[in-house]
Amino acid sequence: MSFVMILQLLIVLAALYVGSRYGSLALGAISGIGLAILVLGFGMKPGNPPTDVIYIIIAAVTCAGIMQAAGGMDWLIQLAEKLLRKHPEHITFLAPLCTFFLTVLVGTGHVVYTLMPIICDISLKKGIRPERPCGVASVASQVGITCSPIAAAVASFVIISNDNGFDINNLQVIAVTIPACVCGLMAAALCSYKRGKDLDKDPVFQERKANPKMYKYMYGETASLLDKEVTKSARMSVYIFLGALLVITLYSFFQIIGCDIRPKVAGKPIGMNIIIQIVMITAAALMIIIAKANPRQAIIGNVWQSGMVAVIAIYGIAWLADTYFSNYLPMMQDGLQGIVSKYPWAIALAFFAVSVLVNSQGAVVVAMLPLAYSLGIPGPVLLGVLPSVYGYFFIPNYPSDIATVTFDRSGTTRIGKYLLNHSFMMPGLVSVITSTIVATLITRFIY
Repeated sequence: MSFVMILQLLIVLAALYVGSRYGSLALGAISGIGLAILVLGFGMKPGNPPTDVIYIIIAAVTCAGIMQAAGGMDWLIQLAEKLLRKHPEHITFLAPLCTFFLTVLVGTGHVVYTLMPIICDISLKKGIRPERPCGVASVASQVGITCSPIAAAVASFVIISNDNGFDINNLQVIAVTIPACVCGLMAAALCSYKRGKDLDKDPVFQERKANPKMYKYMYGETASLLDKEVTKSARMSVYIFLGALLVITLYSFFQIIGCDIRPKVAGKPIGMNIIIQIVMITAAALMIIIAKANPRQAIIGNVWQSGMVAVIAIYGIAWLADTYFSNYLPMMQDGLQGIVSKYPWAIALAFFAVSVLVNSQGAVVVAMLPLAYSLGIPGPVLLGVLPSVYGYFFIPNYPSDIATVTFDRSGTTRIGKYLLNHSFMMPGLVSVITSTIVATLITRFIY
């Protein structure tokens, strides 16, 4: 590597690091500073922003945001709460499954903010150390992103893979990632089952409990959505959303069995990315017309807002990364070819490391997958290591992790004195490692 190449790489990393200190929106914007230095300062050829992926995110998030505005998200949270309260003794296993499948359904992990206080409340009042279900449930809310057919990470993987000769669709991706990630989460839950001291044997918790004001703070209120009325419009919005997912799934299913029903333009079937956008936008419109959803309420909801933040983050990060990698692609191919040809799975380490920096699985896929294909790594191998794009639990600065710490009134879910010894490290590592191994085994069996 030349001095200039190293200097430019440091500029890329510096932009990502500084942006991560300010949050997702700033991460995308500050990536623009790095892009400006590379293009306007060094005269590098600008890369291509991931427009196809961004369009899918906008369509999917708009649909999910309008469902939230109609009250449909509250109904889904209620269903999850009923399950957890019916079986509180199994909350360490059920809580991550609930947060995981909520993310799979709506394509974003930010839907769990309403459910997390409920998980904390149930575990605390059952006498279960809240850190056990909370840590793995927060991880699960992000793991579900690579398992959602409308999530940016999955859509990006499909688009980039198809462009590089690996013919695959959304349904085929999640057929691998869902079972693999469920195995990983159950392994993490098993490791969390007896994690830390029981509450009755924890001197720190007992000291907090002995304080009357702290006792009232921890046990005084019950977090619940069960008393909230579920309207007919809320139920209708969920039915419309599920119908949209079913339509997308059917298009992918018929494609798999060799009976492609996608419309053709100039003899070529329309891409699934276009179909997803059309179906999601149509579903959003039906929710407004039939379920009487208020678009203004969607705009102020956390689902739509977090999705739009993700758009900016992916836009800046991916454009910056593509600019750097595309200019040095031949050199990188020469330097890494030997390693990846002998150990193709090693690309998972690169995916994980980049995720720690950028806090976005979709951005990791968009930025790194073209490089991986250019190195000659086969598509099935990359599908097998797809769960490794989740690494931003490593440094506990992601909103869902910070929120979980805040929601746990017992104080057992925490960020440690040394930053990395936090409540999400163990379940995160166990989940990602196990999921990646299982996904790799599944792809070897299938392909």
